[in-house]
Amino acid sequence: MPRVPAHLHERALGMLQGGMRTADVARAINCNVCTVRRLRQRYRETGRTADRPRSGRPRVTTPAQDRYIRTSHLRDRYRMATTTARVTPGTHNPSISAQTVRNRLREAGLRACRPVVRQVLTRHHRQQRRLWAQTHRRWTRQDWQKVLFTDESRFCLTRGDGRIRVYRRRNERYTEACTLERDRFGGGGSVMVWGGVSQHHRTELVVIAGNLNAVRYREDILLPHVVPFLQAHPDMTLQHDNATSHTARSVRDFLQDRNVSVLPWPAKSPDLNPIEHVWDLLDRRVRARAIPPRNVRELAGALVEEWGNISQQELANLVQSMRRRCTAVLNAAGGHTRY
Repeated sequence: MPRVPAHLHERALGMLQGGMRTADVARAINCNVCTVRRLRQRYRETGRTADRPRSGRPRVTTPAQDRYIRTSHLRDRYRMATTTARVTPGTHNPSISAQTVRNRLREAGLRACRPVVRQVLTRHHRQQRRLWAQTHRRWTRQDWQKVLFTDESRFCLTRGDGRIRVYRRRNERYTEACTLERDRFGGGGSVMVWGGVSQHHRTELVVIAGNLNAVRYREDILLPHVVPFLQAHPDMTLQHDNATSHTARSVRDFLQDRNVSVLPWPAKSPDLNPIEHVWDLLDRRVRARAIPPRNVRELAGALVEEWGNISQQELANLVQSMRRRCTAVLNAAGGHTRY
């Protein structure tokens, strides 16, 4: 018979005090008659209806072992619980299970989570990021609204879910010990697109067939889309990252000949570009569609449609975060940030 919930204890006691028979009370709360009798006896002896405290299952680890488990996983955040269970010192309990290790880590505030994946940052990258943030942190909102943030992104029909987990405490998501650095890659059916956003404007989303090189970037992106946009808004500055197709000499000469102002950009700094969040928003919108795209053609059409459905206020909010992004880079000494 199921255990009597705590909220029914008071109800059963009230029935008994109201003059109901023990058998009728047991039938009303769906329990055994002996359970009602023990409840009444417990109330007479202790004045309470709650169950008596129980000792529980004996703890199989000592305080020293608990400290060893916690310290081991703080030193090596990617250490597996099975490894710790196998090497934890102790003589009275040589067979500590991996679940016991996970329980001790949970008690210490460490849970297994997917690590944040970021690009590899060398010392030079961190220095350049810090210097750039120091220079541009003083920019005002009016300065940032004159920047056209652009980038390319590849969207895949399917994506895998990694099985790597990292033990971390609360608010440790973006610390060095809990961040997995990895170069980006993708596979399967996919669509590459290019777009640009600013405080008050956006370009159309351009679907790129195949890969993007310097010639195609100049002829298919800059000439038909970027140059006309900047001519219509002559006070704006172009931002693009340091991809090879962006920094080629032919592209630099093309932009210089047309008097296009380009914002200097530190290498490996996608967290400083608000359009990266636009790609994430676009991806979630496409995946949330009632009928998800089933092939590359449908994926391209869905991306273009959802690009137009993103409100300009959402884009403006992202652009307005640039000062906070610079501050985050400075606080991280040029390292990874939450953006």
